Amino acid sequence: MPDSLEFIELLKKGDRVSFTQLVEEYQHVVFNTILKITQQSHDAEDLTQEVFIQIYRGIQHFRGESKLSTWIYKIAYLKAIEWERKKKSKRSINYFKNLIGIQTDKEDVPDFYHPGIALQNKENAVVLFKALNHLSENQRVAFLLIKSEGLSYQEVGKIMKKTTKSIEGLIHRANENLRNILKEAYYE
Repeated sequence: MPDSLEFIELLKKGDRVSFTQLVEEYQHVVFNTILKITQQSHDAEDLTQEVFIQIYRGIQHFRGESKLSTWIYKIAYLKAIEWERKKKSKRSINYFKNLIGIQTDKEDVPDFYHPGIALQNKENAVVLFKALNHLSENQRVAFLLIKSEGLSYQEVGKIMKKTTKSIEGLIHRANENLRNILKEAYYE
């Protein structure tokens, strides 16, 4: 139903019932996608709200060149990447301040909570999330969208504005890098 032309037209007309239905349909998907990138549940909650605000305000710009779900994933991906870049920038500024002796706030420690992670696997999940952080931004996002969200290479290509071939290359390099990183983590 969410990809039907009638549903999209109702959204474009500002129909609140349709928008509520859209939120109910995609809120967990958006939250989990963002959580995999931010690794902070409170940040993922805030960003999820921002994604739906952006969807509500920007649905008029949806041209139907891809599925509605792909468009939503793209917005979630871009919000999470923007958040991550701002966080890295803040980290750099704090590092510089520490070097010159200016007091800074302690950085938040990631709370690796994820709804899909069972308690007995939490320790392995922490190792995996740390390993994912050693990948390039593009490798990490492509890996998470394909391996965790189950999107196709074509859908990820549309989201990341890359060719299917380049997505295949990113996944290949991500797998190699993760294999090496995890080998070091478990055999040290």
